[in-house]
Amino acid sequence: MTTANPEDVQVGSSAEAGPVPVPLSGRPPLGSGVAAAWQGGRDGVVGSWRALREAVDKPLASYYLLLGASALLLTIGVIMVLSASSVRSYLLYDDSYAVVKRQLMWVVLGVPAAWVASRIPVRHVRRLAYPGFIVALVLLGLVARFGVLINGNKNWLALGPVNIQPAEIAKLAIVLWAANIYAHKERRLRELHHLLVPVVPGLFAVIALVLVGRDLGTALVLAAILLGMLWVVGAPLRLFGLSLSVLGVAAVALAATDPERLNRITHFTDPFKDYTDAGWQPAHGLYALSSGGWFGQGIGASTQKWGDLPEAHTDFIFAVLGEELGLVGTLLVVGLFFTIAYAAIRVALSTADPFVRYATFGIVVWILGQMMINVGMVLAVLPVIGIPLPIVSYGGSALLPSLVALGLLIGFARREPEAAAALAARRRDRSAGLSAAPSHDRSR
Repeated sequence: MTTANPEDVQVGSSAEAGPVPVPLSGRPPLGSGVAAAWQGGRDGVVGSWRALREAVDKPLASYYLLLGASALLLTIGVIMVLSASSVRSYLLYDDSYAVVKRQLMWVVLGVPAAWVASRIPVRHVRRLAYPGFIVALVLLGLVARFGVLINGNKNWLALGPVNIQPAEIAKLAIVLWAANIYAHKERRLRELHHLLVPVVPGLFAVIALVLVGRDLGTALVLAAILLGMLWVVGAPLRLFGLSLSVLGVAAVALAATDPERLNRITHFTDPFKDYTDAGWQPAHGLYALSSGGWFGQGIGASTQKWGDLPEAHTDFIFAVLGEELGLVGTLLVVGLFFTIAYAAIRVALSTADPFVRYATFGIVVWILGQMMINVGMVLAVLPVIGIPLPIVSYGGSALLPSLVALGLLIGFARREPEAAAALAARRRDRSAGLSAAPSHDRSR
C-alpha cells in the first residue's frame, strides 16, 4: 500500500541506514547535517549583511569611508606613477624616479593642505569662495596671454621652474563659488533669474577662457560641473535639454575646426582602423588592459609603458594599472571612487547647511565625472580628450586641488552632528584614560 508523504519528499534507499528522505525542492530536510550546514551558511550571510549595515549606519561611517578611500587611492596613485613613468624618466632624465619624485613633492604639499581644508570652519571656506573664483579667472586670463603650449594645448602657465594648469584650480574654485551663491539664494532658487545669474555667466566665462587654450576636455568637465550644480539646485528639465543641445553643438563645432580633434572623434569607436595614427594611443591602451587578465602581470611588469603607450603616467595610467593589477585592480580603483561618492552623498543628504550640500554635490560631479570620462577614454568608448584620472594620474596641478576638495569632504563629514558628538566622546575617553593612568600608578 502506498502512503502519502506529508513532507512532500521522495524516499531513497540506503544499504546501511535505510530510507533517506530526499526533498523534491532540492532543499535538505530540517534536522539533517546538510540542512544544518545550509542554514548556518544562510545565517552567516545574513549576519554579515546585518553587520555591514550596522557599520555603515554608525555616525562616523561617512568620515572613515572618505578618509580610507582617499588615502588608498592616493597610495595606489603614487605606486602607479612610479611604475608607469619609470622607463620614460630613465630615458629623459637618466633617473627612473625623476617623475615620481615630483609627484611625491606635490603629495607632501597636498596632504597638509587637505588636512587644513578638513579643519577650516565652513564660514571661512565661504569667505574664500569669491577671492578663489577671481584668482582662477586671473590665472586663466594670464594663460590666454602668456600660456605655454604643451601637446597642442595652451593651458599651462610657467611660474619659474614649475608649470601649473590653472584650469584644474578653477574646477575647485567654481564649485565653491557656485555653492556659496546658491546657499545665499536658497529661498529664491525657484525663480529662474536667481537660478542662472550670476553662476551661469561666470562659468561660461571660465569655460571660454579654457577654450582659448584649446583644452576641450577640461571645458567639458567644467560644463558637467555646471549642469550638476544646476540639477542639485532644482533647475527645470527643459533647461537641461536646451543646455545639452547647445553644448553638443558647440563641442561638435570645436572638434570640426581642429583636424586632430576630428580625427580622434571619428576613430575612437574603432582605434584599429587607423592604428598607426589617431588610433595608436587607444589601441595600445586596449592592448594593456587585455593583457592584464584577472590579476595582472604584477607591479612594474607592464610592457606597454616601454614607449608604445603615450602618456602612460598621465591620461592613460588606468591602462597601465589594468595591465599590472588586472581586472581586480581596475575594479578596486573604480570602487574606491564610487565609495567616495557614496559617502559624500550621504553627508550631503543629511546636512542642514545648504552650502555643504551644494559644494559636496559639486565635488562629487567633478571627481566622479572626470573619472568616468578618463576610464571611458581608455576603454575606447569615448574619444581621447586629454583628461587625467583624478588622484591617480601624475600632475601636481590636478592633484593639489583634488586633495583639497577631498579634505573639504572629510571636514564636512566630521562636522555632522552625530559624527562630531562621537569624535568628542572619543576625545573625552582618551583624556580620561590618560589622566587616570598616573593616579592608578600612585595608588600602587
